[in-house]
Amino acid sequence: METSSQLRLHKAKRARSRAAVLRNIRIEGGIPMRLLVAEDQPDLNDVICKTLEKNHYTVDSCLDGEEALLCLSMTEYDAAILDIMMPKKNGLDVLRAIRSKGMRTPVLLLTAKDSVSDRVSGLDAGADDYLTKPFSFDELLARIRVMLRRLGERTDSCYRIADLIVDCDARSVTRGGIPIQLSAKEFAILEYLACNKGIVLSRDKIEQHIWNYDYSGGSNVIDVYIRYLRKKIDDGFEQKLIHTVRGAGYVLKETP
Repeated sequence: METSSQLRLHKAKRARSRAAVLRNIRIEGGIPMRLLVAEDQPDLNDVICKTLEKNHYTVDSCLDGEEALLCLSMTEYDAAILDIMMPKKNGLDVLRAIRSKGMRTPVLLLTAKDSVSDRVSGLDAGADDYLTKPFSFDELLARIRVMLRRLGERTDSCYRIADLIVDCDARSVTRGGIPIQLSAKEFAILEYLACNKGIVLSRDKIEQHIWNYDYSGGSNVIDVYIRYLRKKIDDGFEQKLIHTVRGAGYVLKETP
């Protein structure tokens, strides 16, 4: 079981490792999918998170079941990876708890045990998939992609709003046929707006979906990125697509 000092050290290490994700880099990823990793082995936890971040996921992590349940109760995740043998509350108990609350977050269970009864217990508790340690990270990524496809949140890899095209697979954006270069975070925010086309998203909701708990940016960080996006997406075009709804947030749509 991790001591409080070990937990603080682990979180500090994770915060440093995420610093690179928060830089403005030329777009190679930035998919706005937020995952929770609950694994009590710090080294394995760290490697899983770094692998997911390299594949453009936003990641929160914890080392025990109680913290995992708290995170899942407070945050809307696209998927969660839960180790079964965690301290304080095991992965199956966490899974049963969220399912009892009606939460349908896709869950992948990790375990060192490889028996039919263990797999059945996990699936009966409401798991979407099951992976036995040691595992291939390529297989982990593939299983996550399958879970997210099952979720059905994205039915098309391209979003079209007027003459704006956001291609999620190619990680590219064009408007009126003109390529637009975006940083990873700019793309992530634009994609989140695009997949919620016509829906007003608050600043808090955008920030919570794109960033993780280790991030401590200013209160106007979303406003800053929206300004960047407007300059690249709307400047020079008569029809504006990014709109501010006073007191509510932002929306991507064809008409004001």
